[in-house]
Amino acid sequence: MNLEEVKSWTASRPTLADALGMEITAVTDEYLEGRMPVDGRTHQPMGLLHGGASVALAETLGSIAAALRVDRTKQACVGLEINANHLKGVRDGWVRGRATPVHIGRSTQVWEIRISHEETGALVCISRITMAVIDLPAASSKTV
Repeated sequence: MNLEEVKSWTASRPTLADALGMEITAVTDEYLEGRMPVDGRTHQPMGLLHGGASVALAETLGSIAAALRVDRTKQACVGLEINANHLKGVRDGWVRGRATPVHIGRSTQVWEIRISHEETGALVCISRITMAVIDLPAASSKTV
C-alpha cells in the first residue's frame, strides 16, 4: 500500500488515533512513520507529553505496519505486548514516530518504534511491540 491508500484505509472509522490527532506520514518497505501533536489532547497534568499518548502512537504505528505485512483478507495482527522507555519530556510541537521491523515471522511480528521531537530531533521514547498474527475465520471476507 502507498501512503494515500493507508490514509484512506485508516480513516474508514473513528479511532483513538483520530482523537489524539495522529497522522500517517510515510509508508515504505523499510518503515512506517507518523506524527502526533503535543497539546491539550496529549498532555499530562504537568503540561508534558503523556507517556500513555506516546504508547498510543507507538501501538498505532506498530499495528498498522504489522497489518501491512499480511494478507488482511486472511489474517489480522493483534498486540501481545508493548513496552516503552520515556527518555525526554516534550511540552509542545509534534512528535514523530518511526516503526521498523525487528522480526517478521509466520505467527508473530516484533516492531521497534522510535519517537522523536519533530523540531529538535531529540529522542523522546523508544518502544517495542510484539504482534500476534492470527488467521481470520474461513468464512470471513471482511478486511481488518
